[in-house]
Amino acid sequence: MILGKNCTRNCAFCSIANADPSRIDPDEPENIARMTMELELSHVVITSVTRDDLTDGGSEQFVNVINSIRNLTNATIEVLTPDFGGNEKDRKRISNVKPDIYNHNLETVPDLYDIIRPQAIYSRSLEFLKGIKRDDRTILTKSGIMVGLGETEEQLKRLLDDVASSEVDIFTCGQYLRPSKNNYKVQEYRSEEWFQKFRETALKAGIKNVYSSPFTRSSYNASDIINKIKKGTKS
Repeated sequence: MILGKNCTRNCAFCSIANADPSRIDPDEPENIARMTMELELSHVVITSVTRDDLTDGGSEQFVNVINSIRNLTNATIEVLTPDFGGNEKDRKRISNVKPDIYNHNLETVPDLYDIIRPQAIYSRSLEFLKGIKRDDRTILTKSGIMVGLGETEEQLKRLLDDVASSEVDIFTCGQYLRPSKNNYKVQEYRSEEWFQKFRETALKAGIKNVYSSPFTRSSYNASDIINKIKKGTKS
């Protein structure tokens, strides 16, 4: 995770501190690249806190990290970014350096955004995902959600249609687990069978690669997923 440990947003599901943002570390890209090299990593997932305080939303630091990793290693690179306030230039700045996977999570159904993601906008996040494909169709796009927040089956079906129409290549779904007593309460625990059926529904909706289980997360088996896609193996 780059760009410090404090977030400028305050999502109900997240335990990252909402506090004054940290100073941007100019050595961060080089340090991450050296770590990637020393650990001999084949796939790296780079994410960040949201930095609404920065004019570029922190997008330039993502670019610097990607370039630094590529200067030292052959690792494939996946980024999981904020929405950059919907700024196209910030999204394109990252698309231009062609990460192997460009991820932006929807997190939940639009009906729950006011409670779960009050500083985010569902339509803006959808447009962000569509925009990546407009930038460069060769970049694999990814998004994910949590369930157990109070969403309905009908709301989930509409979300899957939105994800499919946005041409998202990889979709993840996992059970929301409350990180602390200060976060939003779990409304429902879904069964293993439910997750399997949801995966089948998502595939039928037109999403090519779907990963759905109680413990699936954004970076779930990330290196395996990209290897399967490159080999043309279905999820």
